[in-house]
Amino acid sequence: MDDRTKTERPEAWPGPITRPGQAPHPLDAPPQRRRGKGWLVVLLGLIAIAGVGWLIYQRTQPTTATQRPSRFGQTPPVAAALVQSGDINVTINALGTVTSLATVTVRSQISGQIMRVAFTEGQMVNKGDLLVEIDSRPYQLALSQAEGALKQHQALLQAAQLDLERYQSLAKTNAIPRQQLDQQVATVQQNQGLVIADQAQIDTAKLNIAYCHIVAPITGRVGLRQIDQGNYVTANDATGLVVLTQLAPISVLFTTAEDNLPPILKRVQGGAVLPVTAFNRNGTQKLATGKLLTFDNQIDTTTGTVKLRAQFDNTDSALFPNQFVNVQLLVDTLRDAAVVPTSAIQRGAPGTFVYVVGDDRKVSVRKVELGPVDGERIAIKSGLNTGERVVTDGADKLRDGIEVNVHEPGAAAPAPPPNPNPGQRQRRQRGGG
Repeated sequence: MDDRTKTERPEAWPGPITRPGQAPHPLDAPPQRRRGKGWLVVLLGLIAIAGVGWLIYQRTQPTTATQRPSRFGQTPPVAAALVQSGDINVTINALGTVTSLATVTVRSQISGQIMRVAFTEGQMVNKGDLLVEIDSRPYQLALSQAEGALKQHQALLQAAQLDLERYQSLAKTNAIPRQQLDQQVATVQQNQGLVIADQAQIDTAKLNIAYCHIVAPITGRVGLRQIDQGNYVTANDATGLVVLTQLAPISVLFTTAEDNLPPILKRVQGGAVLPVTAFNRNGTQKLATGKLLTFDNQIDTTTGTVKLRAQFDNTDSALFPNQFVNVQLLVDTLRDAAVVPTSAIQRGAPGTFVYVVGDDRKVSVRKVELGPVDGERIAIKSGLNTGERVVTDGADKLRDGIEVNVHEPGAAAPAPPPNPNPGQRQRRQRGGG
């Protein structure tokens, strides 16, 4: 290789080529300097992240301590009520259906054309009020015909009786045969039968005329009519003319478990009148108050229930046939029983228990035996004495032997614990921390 080649292609370059008057590019710096600047940037970033994290920790640490205090680090507030002595109603709640004591489908007993409809749909009618009038002229003619036949047969009977008297006088002297006398006796009896038949025809015609005026058989409410004026109806038509339903008094049918039957029987056989109250479908509105009327004579073996019927005066028409109601039957009343609010009853491993607050404001677990429930009150058969205090609210934070801050019903609520960081709320509003 000649000297020119060695000059054009040297083995090692001393550095980058720069033109006169041109500054070197930053990327053209040596590798050692670039590595030093990269580590410096990473270090500054880590320091910044650590500072931000420490600031967030300082701001959230007091908030966390305030919002989530230790469960047993302070006295929990509770609401308490006194165990009182009172009367508890022993009631049975059931579902019932309003049922009319009488529902009549009014039908015509004769055939004829309707001349007048004397009621309006939904009208309250009394027993004996006119509902429908049917054309009675054919039956008036039948009555006149029967009366004419009666007069005719009465005249024949009278003549036959006179002849019989003559034959009887002649028969005493043997002036006539015995056979002629017997025939006259039969003729009189035959005419008597015709008179009786004619009288029956007259009575039938009068009854048909009465049937032409259809009246209400009971007092109640008229339903939607099935016929109009001018229609021709027949005797015992299946559709009927109108349905009449008795509304006052009215009854409610309901069922109860067979276990509830013995106390009901005991009270009824003792001559007691058991009150029954009907409520609306939601059980929020009282509709009517009545009394237990009767109960069925057998228990339904498929459901283990028995049917009962209660009667209500229903003078204000608060109950309507086939209406669904909630029924409350008052069976008995417990006198001077220990009564507590139902919210005081707890259920857990000991069974049914309450938290009793002592004079030292410490609670203790007390197992109780429950009695009947009356609304928001419940009777206690055993386990509590009158005058003791039981916890009604805040029991989820309690354990046996813990001290509590008692809040009596009607008193001001206990004040919340003080905020250790007054500026926390302001910072939270500004920064959402």
